[in-house]
Amino acid sequence: MAAIGALVKKVWSIRRFLVLLCTPLVLLPIIISLPPKEGKCLYVILVMAVYWCTEALPLAVTALLPITLFPFLGILPSNKVCPQYFLDTNFLFLSGLIMASAIEEWNLHRRIALKVLMFVGVQPARLILGMMLTTSFLSMWLSNTASTAMMLPIANAILKSLFGEKEPSKDLNRENEENPASLQQNKLYTVPTELQFLASTKDKDLMEEKEVVIEVPMDLKKEDEYRANIWKGFLISIPYAASIGGTATLTGTAPNLILLGQLKSFFPGCDVVNFGSWFVFAFPLMLLFLLLGWLWISFLYGGINLRHWRKKKSEIRMDAEDRARAVIKEDYQKLGPMKFAEQAVLFLFCLFAILLFSRDPKFIPGWASLFTPGFVSDAVTGVAIVTILFFFPSQRPSCKWWFDLKASNTENVPLLSWRRAQETVPWNIILLLGGGFAMAKGCEESGLSVWIGGHLHPLESVPPAVAVVLVTIVIALFTEFASNTATIIIFLPILAELAIRLKVNPLYLMIPGTIGCSYAFMLPVSTPPNSIAFSSGHLMVKDMARTGLLMNLMGVLLLSLAINTWAKSIFQLGTFPAWANIHGENITSLLLDVKNVTLSSLNKI
Repeated sequence: MAAIGALVKKVWSIRRFLVLLCTPLVLLPIIISLPPKEGKCLYVILVMAVYWCTEALPLAVTALLPITLFPFLGILPSNKVCPQYFLDTNFLFLSGLIMASAIEEWNLHRRIALKVLMFVGVQPARLILGMMLTTSFLSMWLSNTASTAMMLPIANAILKSLFGEKEPSKDLNRENEENPASLQQNKLYTVPTELQFLASTKDKDLMEEKEVVIEVPMDLKKEDEYRANIWKGFLISIPYAASIGGTATLTGTAPNLILLGQLKSFFPGCDVVNFGSWFVFAFPLMLLFLLLGWLWISFLYGGINLRHWRKKKSEIRMDAEDRARAVIKEDYQKLGPMKFAEQAVLFLFCLFAILLFSRDPKFIPGWASLFTPGFVSDAVTGVAIVTILFFFPSQRPSCKWWFDLKASNTENVPLLSWRRAQETVPWNIILLLGGGFAMAKGCEESGLSVWIGGHLHPLESVPPAVAVVLVTIVIALFTEFASNTATIIIFLPILAELAIRLKVNPLYLMIPGTIGCSYAFMLPVSTPPNSIAFSSGHLMVKDMARTGLLMNLMGVLLLSLAINTWAKSIFQLGTFPAWANIHGENITSLLLDVKNVTLSSLNKI
């Protein structure tokens, strides 16, 4: 048995290497059993999907595989594959990442977060709401991971001020089981800071002390459970808000931009999705989801207690809230007055958002109408604004400097240096986006998307509204175990062809699929924000599972509501558009040829 155990450990230690070698061999029959070009493309996609799900290779390295495999297998020449890694969509995302670096460089995000928390108040339910609103707003512009990593230390500082420096026990039952003798002997539980303060205010006589010893354990156990629940509510609300907030803008998370890029690849005539139209659709959805999510988390973890909401707060609780308020105020004061650099970054950030929103909002003519149609995209706007960050001075310029001969002649430091941008921008995401666009181009050029469309006949009888719900559920479950970027890269071509078969606007299925892959709430491994919160040690898998299950359900229902109401007027979802009709006609003309090729391939076998 020991030998078997040692062998299993050795195999487990090289599991990634085994996946790396075995996956291409196991999937080889696909090349033989399908039409030549379509089979080779599907082979590459499935190999990449397995590598992404198992992380046999780093995600960004897997995204580079089309550069080598597509030309070698005769799917696409390299001069068509490589440009997919630097489309204008990639540069829109890059401009958002650079703007986020400047915001983080001058601590503007921390100032915004503390200001919001000072505004909402320090009661647990209000603080959870403040945390969720702040995290979601930051996640609209920063990465979900960066927003979570920034907000968690603030949450911990506030919680320690509410409940004292000692953190709540991470598992009450385990702690009690480990120390039964000491509990029986002393008849006491760990005393929170508030009760220590109360006990030290006045000396009591012996009879009162005996009464306290008898009554304290149960009260303290309830108090400790209350503290642990509030702590969990705080920590679990932050990654959830980051995932929800990232869906509100096109640059908020990678899947949104992958949708934009794949639309340009599959449906070049589609021009209804841009920064402004997406924001008008997704921002109300984000607010609704945040509100319901806040109510659920607050109810589940004691932030909102329907039984005791009329009771007057105790002096202990009021004192704790005063301390929390003081901590937030002290942290804000440590930032000092707003510096010139912060003001400049804030102005450029607002200009960045306004120009992206107003370029072509669809419901009114945008400023892009002043230029040659089709020449100015969101990427042009984003890169133009972030370029200013690299030369605009971080110190207030003064005319007196020119006339003061004794003044320092040191060079002005810009708002953002290129070295800092190199260190903080996650360049691997750019490669991930490029891999997704290359994969979509391969599906289109090889005819794989046509082949997939020919095998979706059984789904043609499914009502479109039901299809939306099913698509969102399947993708939300799939992304619990796989990267949301990899998930949407795999599913978007299928959803595009399914929409053509159902004769509905492709956006009717592709938008819910895109947003649904950000609704991963049930497992710590689902998203990096979930993992960061889980690593604090105060959350267990069952906490995320029971909270995330209803969050997933709410997300699916709200997304279905949004796509069948206000999204219809924003994206014209009620009609089958001409740009999709042209694509459908091409599929119909090619589908017969694909079937003939498939049959001839099978006959050869």
